[in-house]
Amino acid sequence: MYLATTGRPDAPPSPSGVRRRVPGTVLALGTVSLVTDVSSEMVTAVLPLYLVLGLGLSPLQFGLLDGLSTGATALVRLLGGAVADRGGRHKTVGGAGYTLSALSRLGLLLAGGSTGWIAGAIGADRLGKGVRTAPRDALITLHSAPEELGRAFGTHRAMDTAGALLGPLVAFALLWATADAYDAVFAVSFCVGAFGVVLWLLFVPGRRRTAAAPARTPLSGGRRGGPLAGLRSPGYRRIVVCAALLGAATIGDSFLYLLLQRRLAFDATWFPFLPLGAATVFLVLAVPAGRLADRLGRRRPLLYGHGALFLAYGLLLTPLPDLVVLLGVLALLGVFYAATDGVLMALTGPYLSEGRQGGGLALVQTAQALARFGSAVAFGALWTMSGPETALTAALVALAAAVCCAARLLPRGVTTPAGPRAAVPSEPSERSEPSEPSEPSEPSEPSPLPERTD
Repeated sequence: MYLATTGRPDAPPSPSGVRRRVPGTVLALGTVSLVTDVSSEMVTAVLPLYLVLGLGLSPLQFGLLDGLSTGATALVRLLGGAVADRGGRHKTVGGAGYTLSALSRLGLLLAGGSTGWIAGAIGADRLGKGVRTAPRDALITLHSAPEELGRAFGTHRAMDTAGALLGPLVAFALLWATADAYDAVFAVSFCVGAFGVVLWLLFVPGRRRTAAAPARTPLSGGRRGGPLAGLRSPGYRRIVVCAALLGAATIGDSFLYLLLQRRLAFDATWFPFLPLGAATVFLVLAVPAGRLADRLGRRRPLLYGHGALFLAYGLLLTPLPDLVVLLGVLALLGVFYAATDGVLMALTGPYLSEGRQGGGLALVQTAQALARFGSAVAFGALWTMSGPETALTAALVALAAAVCCAARLLPRGVTTPAGPRAAVPSEPSERSEPSEPSEPSEPSEPSPLPERTD
């Protein structure tokens, strides 16, 4: 039996008892992500440098390739989330995604110097990521208490980022040991990715036990209506719109690293180590940011994180010393991911009803991915036509506008009485939402109270 709980989608009240441990499923998922990220980052760490400086791609061409590798998975995300929700197939669908990503390393091993084969292998990796992301995040939501979703996602993202840190180090250790034999990197990457698939199969549960299920939110109108059914909820609909707005104003990390390399003019050998700085900050702050989001509300860290990204863009345009710019941009980029990546999913989760977690999370991720695809292409085109400074200035203006819009649109929660027989409040219209008791001047979104009994 599911009992209703107090809590709001934005910031559920903190538990009054002893702090719970991170669920074992979250730790298992984090371990799989750690191993898989070691595999993927071994390859991706050198690709921007190789494609732009090695193969001579223009910023516009690189933007198209980078955007396609992210945006082309949009429909796959939706399909993966919807299929995973049918009959609770989160493990099956997620495992298929991890397997596809592992097999993509074999494509790189056979690609040689062919740009087309490299693009195809990258696309296969991204397709695998698109398939697995929503089922994996749905499992985190299903196996975590609503009031601790920020901590759960923060823990997972920290473990995921640990893999992102180790991947480039392993890759360059292999290159050093094998005299720049890239085939060795691709082969080891495939083996590590295959090991991640084995971990998924052995340690990730296929179905959640009903008796241990946390309370869920019936805001999306039941199981009918497909992955778009949740859009009937004003709060969820606002989150999707804000994810797209903020994604459209976010340029790819690779562009930031290329801008840093261009400004600092350091030796190209050090380029692949730039992501390690941001990943280190992300690793340190992911769990604290998630716990803070659970306590203070999840919309604020999301906005503040994009504010950190705004400062990172601005640093690249300042006349400050190069070392300050380098350290500042990498630190702010890490803060951005720590405050937004898992927090966005934790903000979304409570708005999704039982049986809609995969599709609902996938829709948010898809909106963000499509927007970032457009952003990558637009930024690359503007850089090619008008120079990097003009493109970066335009990105600053766009991000400031997106953050202001999101600050107005993101839903705020409201605490409602608890009780096993409490009724689910009807959703007020967007123009007449009740004020939150603790913040009477701000509009609020009603908190769903699950009333399912088995």
